[in-house]
Amino acid sequence: MITTSDVSLSFGGKKLFEDVTVKFAPSNCYGLIGANGAGKSTFLKVLAGELEPNTGKVIIPADLRLSMLKQDHYAYENVTVLNTVLMGNDRLFKCIEERAALYAKGDFSDKDGERASELETEFAELNGWEAESEASVILAALSIGEAQHQRLMKELTGGDKVKVLLAQALFGKPDILLLDEPTNHLDIHSIRWLEEFLMQFPNTVIVISHDRHFLNKICTHIADVDYGKINVYTGNYDFWRQASELKQRLLSDQNKKSADKAEELKAFIARFSANASKSRQASSRQKTLEKLEFNDLPASSRKQPFIGFNTDRELGKDVLTVDNISKSFEGQQLLKNIKFSLKTGDKVALVGKNDLAKTLFLDILAGVISADSGTHTWGITASKSYFPTDNSKHFESGESTLVDWLRPFSKEKDENFIRGFLGKMLFSGDEALKKPAVLSGGEKARCMYSKLMLGGANVLLLDGPTNHLDLESITAVNEGLKKFKGSVIFTSHDHELIQTVANRIIEIDQTVVYDNHGTYEEYLAARER
Repeated sequence: MITTSDVSLSFGGKKLFEDVTVKFAPSNCYGLIGANGAGKSTFLKVLAGELEPNTGKVIIPADLRLSMLKQDHYAYENVTVLNTVLMGNDRLFKCIEERAALYAKGDFSDKDGERASELETEFAELNGWEAESEASVILAALSIGEAQHQRLMKELTGGDKVKVLLAQALFGKPDILLLDEPTNHLDIHSIRWLEEFLMQFPNTVIVISHDRHFLNKICTHIADVDYGKINVYTGNYDFWRQASELKQRLLSDQNKKSADKAEELKAFIARFSANASKSRQASSRQKTLEKLEFNDLPASSRKQPFIGFNTDRELGKDVLTVDNISKSFEGQQLLKNIKFSLKTGDKVALVGKNDLAKTLFLDILAGVISADSGTHTWGITASKSYFPTDNSKHFESGESTLVDWLRPFSKEKDENFIRGFLGKMLFSGDEALKKPAVLSGGEKARCMYSKLMLGGANVLLLDGPTNHLDLESITAVNEGLKKFKGSVIFTSHDHELIQTVANRIIEIDQTVVYDNHGTYEEYLAARER
């Protein structure tokens, strides 16, 4: 059990949450959700004791061990991979180190023997004999092979470091597990393993994720950060969303009924208040008017952008032909003889363990880089737009405002039109005058979608289209791509996005190892046979 009592926190004059009193019980998994900037990650840091709240306190029984997914990827640079995982249980790791140092002594005294006996008891109680085996199993499930276990953390890629830190958090069955975006850098197989791990985890889990399928799969409860409060609901993400939308709709409908009734009463009072024969009725209606209740509908921190793609030209039958494309990177061949054709109506999800290989392939199709060998040919009716996984270079041209940044991509140059368009993407008022260079990752992504929508392309190339977006924006992207009449080739780790958008799955492991029309879940079932 972990409990907060009247916790409040503000940053720079902005109130994130106020007087939060919640309980997180054992055996439950809580999905912590809210708009970007609502304070989700900050709240986890408060629970972990890394941040002191302005008021209130966090209550954790002294005998419970809390583990949190670390965000500092450089904290263990000179530690081996295996030891980094074992350090997830601080008490066990200290026991292991002291035990090893004691047995390495040349002059082993009687006092050392007594201490060794104590350490052996503690080591056994903490499941020390199985510790390395448990750590290895978790690492293997996250695609960190045994050959890497004795390497130093500084020798690993950024993505693999994240996986090791996740293994560290999961290690040793902590009583309370705090996870901030645990599926980042995981392939589909590792995500599915993590889902099963957390579904079977016996203790308290609090997790932040923008993966809707992941939240639906693992969560028993949703903790919603909104209106400066944190409210806990029973059920998974879809249940919470349906329930919250119904609640808002009912409150809004009740307010409308009250407003209509108020207008009716006011009209009667205004008409008959001076009429002696009707004065008693007018007085009665005045009392009824005063008793009418209106529900307070506070401004939510959640806002959903509008994302919809119109095409300037109808797409012909033959969209793209890819013929034996190969590409190496830093001496390693990532693409080898990639070959397929794309027809109108195809919405292709590119899957595979190597994200860099998929990015290179999309860069080749978009004309950003050239293949080492092979060709690709676009159909004469095809017009394409590209959403790259790294969009930073698109915001380095020095425009002073977002209006100036977006204008070159718009046929309509009028400032009011551009500002109106930016407003649909949640850049209203002075937000449209922000400098492009200072935007957050989510804001840059929304700007890129503005560019794509204005382009009118009939083929979209999207590399990680939901990266950096909150759940509301992800839902908007999902709906926009479902309705898009053109063809799409995209990469994603978002299960629901792939399942609801793609009608064809292509898996790349150097070469094409799977290519079939069908759903994502049909692909997963086929690959498990």
